[in-house]
Amino acid sequence: MPPLSLSPLRFSPEEMTGVVGLYASNPEYCRAAGEYDPERIPADRVEADLREEAETEGCEVLLARDVQDRIVGLLCLLDRHPTDGRPWIGLLLVHGSLHRTGVGRLLAGLVEERFRREGRDGIRLAVLENTPASLAFWSSLGWQEIDRRTDRRHDRPCIVMHKDLT
Repeated sequence: MPPLSLSPLRFSPEEMTGVVGLYASNPEYCRAAGEYDPERIPADRVEADLREEAETEGCEVLLARDVQDRIVGLLCLLDRHPTDGRPWIGLLLVHGSLHRTGVGRLLAGLVEERFRREGRDGIRLAVLENTPASLAFWSSLGWQEIDRRTDRRHDRPCIVMHKDLT
């Protein structure tokens, strides 16, 4: 797997076209999350949602690019969750054509290493209960279920997972 780079989303028209394409390449996720119709993903709404995320204190929206500078993934990271003070992965989305190629594993590893370097002892995320493939992915990387609850924004049933970084 060639190296990937992470950089903040700048919301340029070219980047937003790539991000909408990223969502469109993941129709199962779009249906499960219920936020966007996978047949007609509204670019203006995706941009507004990601801007809101990026403008939230302690949040970052990052693009993952391959060596040809193509957008291959999107990450939303939260430095400190308001409930537990731990870092969280709010979203890790890999282009649908790259599922099962190691890109998701590589991105998760980059995030884990980043927080490990910062001296953080653990990281969390929430998987939608209706996405068993996502649960299997995170479990295969050593993440463990610690709770079940609804998400803060959309009231969807989720599985809260934790990974020890020590």
